[in-house]
Amino acid sequence: MTLSFGPLGLGCAQLGNLYRALDDDEAAATVDAAWDAGIRYFDTAPHYGLGLSERRLGAALRGRPRDEYVLSTKVGRLLVPNSAPGPDPDIFVVPATHTRVWDFSAGGVRRSLADSLERLGLDRVDLALIHDPEEHAAEALDQAYPALAALRAEGVVRAIGVGSMRTEILTRFAAETDIDVVMVAARYTLLEQPALDALLPLCSRRGIGVLNAAVFNSGLLAEDRPHGGLPYEYQDAPAGLVKRASAMAEVCERHGTTLPAAALHFAGAHPAIRTVVAGAQGPDQVKRNAGLVFGPPPPAALWPDLVAHGLLRADAPVPA
Repeated sequence: MTLSFGPLGLGCAQLGNLYRALDDDEAAATVDAAWDAGIRYFDTAPHYGLGLSERRLGAALRGRPRDEYVLSTKVGRLLVPNSAPGPDPDIFVVPATHTRVWDFSAGGVRRSLADSLERLGLDRVDLALIHDPEEHAAEALDQAYPALAALRAEGVVRAIGVGSMRTEILTRFAAETDIDVVMVAARYTLLEQPALDALLPLCSRRGIGVLNAAVFNSGLLAEDRPHGGLPYEYQDAPAGLVKRASAMAEVCERHGTTLPAAALHFAGAHPAIRTVVAGAQGPDQVKRNAGLVFGPPPPAALWPDLVAHGLLRADAPVPA
C-alpha cells in the first residue's frame, strides 16, 4: 500500500451534522481550514448524516488536485429512501430522508461505493473501509472483504480495510484477511488503550497500517478542562470518566500543556499508527488541532507523571 496519510487526518462525521447542525458554508470552511493547515487525508461514510457528509466533503474537495489528497469512505450501510421522513433516529441533526440498511453482501459493497461516488461527485475513493461489522462478522468476512479485495485487484480502490470501535473484530480481520489498514475508533486514546493488548502488536507484525480515530473519545478529551455534559461513546460521559479526564488535565496543566494536546500527540506515538484522525466542530477547531499536532509535543516529563498517577499504562509508547 502506497497511500500517504500524513500525521493528521480530518474525520468528517461533523460535516453530517453530528450533535449539531452546521450550514453548508461552515462545512466548506471546515474542509478549507484543514487543507490550509496541511491536512491531506479525509474520512467520511454514508452513515454520517445520511449521506450529507459525503455530499459536503465532495463539494469542498472538487476543486482540489485529486492526486494531492487521500479520501476514504465506508461500506456496510446502504441508504434506502424513506417515504415518511422524520428526524434522524441516530445522532445526526438531519431529516431522515433515508433509512440505513445493513448490507455486507458483495452486491451491497459495490452498490454502496457507487452511491458514495455519486454523492461525492468524485471519480474515485482511495480507501474503502468495512464499517462497524461486529454484529455481522460472518457476512463481512465471507462477502464484504472478498468484494473489496476484488475491487482492489481491479484498481477501483487503492487500499481496503475495516473500521470499528471493537478491537476484537479488528483483530480478527487483521489475523484472517489481507487488509491494508484498520481504523480503530476510541480504543487507543489517552483515556484508554485496549488496542495495545492484541490489535496493535498484530498489526505491527503483519505490516497493517493503523488509522487512529475518535482520539478525543467522542469529545471528552477535546477541551482543556473536562466537565459534565461532554460526550463519551456519543452519550453523556459517566462521572467517573469525567473525573479521570479532569485528573489528566490537571497533570497536563502542571507541565504547561493541555489535555487535547496530550491526547493528539499520544494517539500518534505507537509505531503501528499511520495517522491520527480527528473530527472538528468547525474551522476553528481544525486550526487548533492542526496547530497542536504540527507544533511542539508536550514535555517529555508529562508521560511518566501520568503513569505515576495511575492515569496511563506504563507499557504504552509515548512521543519521543
